[in-house]
Amino acid sequence: MPGTASPDILIVGGGPAGSTAAALLAMQGRSVTLLEKEAHPRFHIGESLLPRNLDVLERLGVLEEVRGIGVHKPGAEFVSDRTGRSCAFPFAQALNRSRTSAWQVRRSDFDALLFRNARSKGADARERVRVTDIRFGAPGERATVLAEGPEKEALEFRPRYVLDASGRDTFLAGRMRVKDTNKYNNTAAMYAHFEGVERRTGELEGYISIHLAEDGWFWLIPLPGDVMSVGFVGNQSAWKNRKGAAQEVFAARIASSPTVSDRLRGARMVSDIYSTGNYSYRARQGFGDNFLMIGDAYGFVDPMFSTGVLMAMTAGELGAEAAHAWLDDPARGQRLAARTNRELADAMDRISWLIYRINDPVLRSLFMAPRNTLWMRDGIINMLAGNLRGDPRATLPILSFKAVFHVLSALHRFGLGPRMPEEPTALAPAE
Repeated sequence: MPGTASPDILIVGGGPAGSTAAALLAMQGRSVTLLEKEAHPRFHIGESLLPRNLDVLERLGVLEEVRGIGVHKPGAEFVSDRTGRSCAFPFAQALNRSRTSAWQVRRSDFDALLFRNARSKGADARERVRVTDIRFGAPGERATVLAEGPEKEALEFRPRYVLDASGRDTFLAGRMRVKDTNKYNNTAAMYAHFEGVERRTGELEGYISIHLAEDGWFWLIPLPGDVMSVGFVGNQSAWKNRKGAAQEVFAARIASSPTVSDRLRGARMVSDIYSTGNYSYRARQGFGDNFLMIGDAYGFVDPMFSTGVLMAMTAGELGAEAAHAWLDDPARGQRLAARTNRELADAMDRISWLIYRINDPVLRSLFMAPRNTLWMRDGIINMLAGNLRGDPRATLPILSFKAVFHVLSALHRFGLGPRMPEEPTALAPAE
């Protein structure tokens, strides 16, 4: 095909994973083509970053730029609808205190910044280019990537290596039929931006708020310009028999939460309402001879603890390392690709243990009255700060927390132990 390009590496998807990988590979002198199907800026959810994000942003050279578009985030707050109680988890109490804060950003601005950065570092970053097919030949042969350009023109690329960062489109995993969906965490989310929402002040200023409702949970994320991102995540029962237009359904969900509706008195919606399914999934095999799936293209978990962008950018770093190595030593590149999938899977498993149990009355009671015996509270904060890659200091605290949970759950099943759920007297006061 006339005009066929032959880069070292082609990356499908210009979100945080793809843009991170593209920038790092270009900085190492590789020829990189980055294809994004939409045009930046575009609306996206996942606006709350974590302290561990800052290390990656610094390596990309955009730390100060992100600071300029963000709201300072020193921690996370959990609020119980049942008791009205609030419990703060400041990042400064994490076991790893090298980074003790993060920012909350409009994803449209953040993603556009990362994409521009990849281009400025030397990547051939193209928008409004939709990949339509990827064909892999015999080992050692270049892949053939077919795409449709902004004017519906046919494009062809012949890269040596492909990084699939297509997000929840799961371009390769879907076509290869290696995507396993976890129906255990089959939830749905509805969200929008508001102005005039009551913001936290004092020590809680800038905190993300997680409001624990009866049949799900809300996020309230303060953004620049008096904007608040508000979303609700619930399982199938939370949406059962909900009828009417999206605005009516969302308004009813907000009205059903006393703590959220109190903060939204007088607020007005300033965006469209968005909805999405939050079912978790993972590719059984996320790499091959000359390709690797990274970020949500490989696996996805519920966004409750704001880990999505961090795991995407971490995958972008690991994926860039694997692709860079593969070009010189395919065997070593394969080992690094396997490590990338393994580390992402382990991180998802660590955070999923909490996510899958967040509606459990025992776990909620533990969250709303945390004790720091054996550093359990600080271990949980360590996870909330994004330390998901096997911090040895967190092993004992997290195992202890899980043990307490299982013991209390057993007592609760037999009608013994402290009252549940989420009563202030269920556990001793926080230390």
